Amino acid sequence: MKKINIYSNVAVIAAGLSLVMSLSACTKSNTSENSVRIIQAAHTPTNVPYGFLNDQGESDGFEVSVLKAVDELLPQYEFKFNAVSDDELLIGIETGKYQLGTKGAWLTEERKQKFAIPAEPIAASIIGLAYRTDTADQISDMDSFAAYSGKLIPISPLSAQYSVIEDYNKAHEKQPQIQLVPSDVFDIADSYLWVLEGRYDGYLVLKLSFEKNVLKETGPYHEFADKLSYVPYKGIPTWPLFNKQETQLVSDYDAAIKILQENGTIAKLSQQYFGENVFDFVTE
Repeated sequence: MKKINIYSNVAVIAAGLSLVMSLSACTKSNTSENSVRIIQAAHTPTNVPYGFLNDQGESDGFEVSVLKAVDELLPQYEFKFNAVSDDELLIGIETGKYQLGTKGAWLTEERKQKFAIPAEPIAASIIGLAYRTDTADQISDMDSFAAYSGKLIPISPLSAQYSVIEDYNKAHEKQPQIQLVPSDVFDIADSYLWVLEGRYDGYLVLKLSFEKNVLKETGPYHEFADKLSYVPYKGIPTWPLFNKQETQLVSDYDAAIKILQENGTIAKLSQQYFGENVFDFVTE
């Protein structure tokens, strides 16, 4: 299998390959020393820019590109990419149809039980606060929002965002709290309108979602772009999910990711797909 060398620093690559190969010496017993194991990697088809099919019908996106770079460093494997629905991705990894998959997944206790989770995340989601621009003189971050009113759009307890606010309040017990109201639906369609109407003063939302729905000219709420503002809060790591049996593959992934972090590949790809290094927002 011939692979394209994507790096310019030969010394770094040589050292990286040596490290990964040494860690990968104990590959699965059903593969010989010189064979290449095919790894079926699943990703979502429309989750731009994490994983999607581009105009040429090819697997693309930040998480997909990181996995392709991981594949370049692991000559004992060849990754085959499959664009599938969220449900098929999760079921397929659990049953072994796919050895791994990415979907911009946050880490939950349920996923820890069902999948093998590596030590190193693959990407991050930037989450923050959408609020009325006319309150921008008083709201500039989560702390000032809590002091202003803390009136946040309700969040479903089933959403990972619920725990983000729970964690915030626990970390700020002696300071103004954010009102964490449980919602009986996962997504409130009128969230932006409720903020504009003054029913609530803030909406916890992904930065990419705000950009797509409000800032983008074709966004459904673009007409309110001058009335809504946004401030990032933190970066939430996203993780590739592996089949429970793939302990060696997980170990090899972690070794390769560390090399890609150190040689700048991760930061370069993040700039390419997000226009910024999303890991700069990860504080934990």
